[in-house]
Amino acid sequence: MNSLLSITDLEDNIENIINLASDFKDGKFDNEEPLKDKKLAMIFQKSSTRTRVSFEVGMYELGGTALFLSTNDIQLGRGEPIKDTAKVLSRYVDGIMIRATNHADVVELAEEADIPVINGLTDVEHPCQAFADILTIKEHKGDLNRKLTFVGDGNNVSNSLLLICAYLGMDFAIACPKGYEPDKKITEKGLEIAKKTGSTITITPDLELALKDADAVYTDVWVSMGEEEEAEKRNNDFAKYQVNEETMKLAKDDAIFMHCLPAIRGKEVTSEVIDGPQSVIYDQAENRLHAQKAIMYHYLKD
Repeated sequence: MNSLLSITDLEDNIENIINLASDFKDGKFDNEEPLKDKKLAMIFQKSSTRTRVSFEVGMYELGGTALFLSTNDIQLGRGEPIKDTAKVLSRYVDGIMIRATNHADVVELAEEADIPVINGLTDVEHPCQAFADILTIKEHKGDLNRKLTFVGDGNNVSNSLLLICAYLGMDFAIACPKGYEPDKKITEKGLEIAKKTGSTITITPDLELALKDADAVYTDVWVSMGEEEEAEKRNNDFAKYQVNEETMKLAKDDAIFMHCLPAIRGKEVTSEVIDGPQSVIYDQAENRLHAQKAIMYHYLKD
């Protein structure tokens, strides 16, 4: 089944999705309801603001229907096998979006479903966020011949950004403490792709090296959902990786600041930066809607 579990699943369509998202945003789409009568099941194992609202509103604007399914409300949360949930939902709806704790569960769901499954976030990747981020960079910088630097944890967001930048020929750097690098297999795949596209991938604990010539500076929370028991250690390990005004000076003068939200001001980023003139966080958040519409159209259209 054709599903979006990883950025790699759209390797031949990345630019098409970004362009389509831009067209949706600009109102250039001829058919006002291209997903009329389509139904999307949205399974949430984790709480959400942007993912839920962007998919639900996006489906509505495309003429379809989105159903919110918390694991507290469906049998999956009471021990029903993933296979059974996948087979049953395949009889009711045209696609499934899932925001999950474990990536393996989403892979299994896609293997068992007879309809497309879209990864709305797992512990390994967040592909939908990455598409919105690239759209934002393109809007603010005019092209994608750029360098994106991620500061902080080599988490699901940075994994997807590493891959999408590699495919697009963009330079990607991450400044992180030792032991917090992006996923090893994803890094290997990104380096393999980069050899073909001319992208440069840099993984280093050195902030100055990572931020040199950066067009966009990106960070995320140091403690993600499910990592609360590690909070004290993580806060100590990442203390030197806060994005503040001095950090931003290590990048290009006109670099934009990005964050996938929610953010903790005073931790991974200071208020002066996230609320300052270089910040584009709300454009990013808005672009989740347009990116989601492009992804849903790609997978659910007739």
